[in-house]
Parts: sequence; C-alpha cells; structure tokens
Amino acid sequence: MDSGIDIQVATGEPSLPSPQQLRRWVEAALEGQAGEVSLRIVDEAEIAALNARFRQRSGPTNVLSFPFEPPPGVPLTFLGDVVICAPVVIREAREQGKTAEAHWAHLVVHGVLHLRGFDHLTAEDAERMENRERAILAGLGFPDPYLIEESHRS
Repeated sequence: MDSGIDIQVATGEPSLPSPQQLRRWVEAALEGQAGEVSLRIVDEAEIAALNARFRQRSGPTNVLSFPFEPPPGVPLTFLGDVVICAPVVIREAREQGKTAEAHWAHLVVHGVLHLRGFDHLTAEDAERMENRERAILAGLGFPDPYLIEESHRS
C-alpha cells in the first residue's frame, strides 16, 4: 500500500496517542487503498471555528473530515483532511465509559472512512458505515463502539 500520513498536533493536550498508533489506525481505515491523509489534532477553539465555517454549527465537535476532490484528469492520491479535537475525544471517552485509546481509534477510523466516501446521512448509509467501523476496530482489537455507547446510555 502506498499511503502518506501527515500528522499535525496543534494542541497542548498532554495525553495524545503516539504517531505510530495514529498511523496504524489510519492505515487500518484505508483497508489497503492507496492514499494520502492529513490528520490534525486540535483544541476546542480551532474545531469550533471549523465547525461554524464549514458546517454552520456552533461549538466544538469530536471529528471533522474534509474529502479532497482533485480536478478532472489530475491523478492525485490525496484523500483529504481529518481534524480531531483532543479535549472533546478525552471528555467523550470518559462520559461514555470507554478507554481514551478506543475512542481515539474509533474517531480516526470514522474520519478516514468519510474521506473514502462513507457517510451516515441515511439509515442505510449509517448502517453500512458503522459496520465498516466495527469490522476495522475489531481487527485492531477494539470493542464495538456503538454497543458501548448503547449500554452506557441504559
């Protein structure tokens, strides 16, 4: 597989996954597809600004994906950017009763799948995407992230 993964850290959060972990999760989500991905880890202010500008939603979110479409006839392997908010990931993991590592892995996989064209706008699309996430995460040794969320809400 020919993939390039650019990792940018733009937060002072001290407890982040290692670059090796992040690369492993991106590569797992690529499932052998060649492609380049930019993964940026940010604070709440940066992701809130991106969320407002590109999704017209206020406040921070956990992950945003920005798929790249090359101009027609231009063969590029750059798939796009994934931006993840470290404080939100850590807070959500705690609130949902997950390990931080499992939640990080889930959000990296989720973001990269968006770059590959997966989405969750319809129930059918959501089921397809969640099934891919479950399979990839199971291959990495992580539990079903949706089962954990559902059991934590009970």
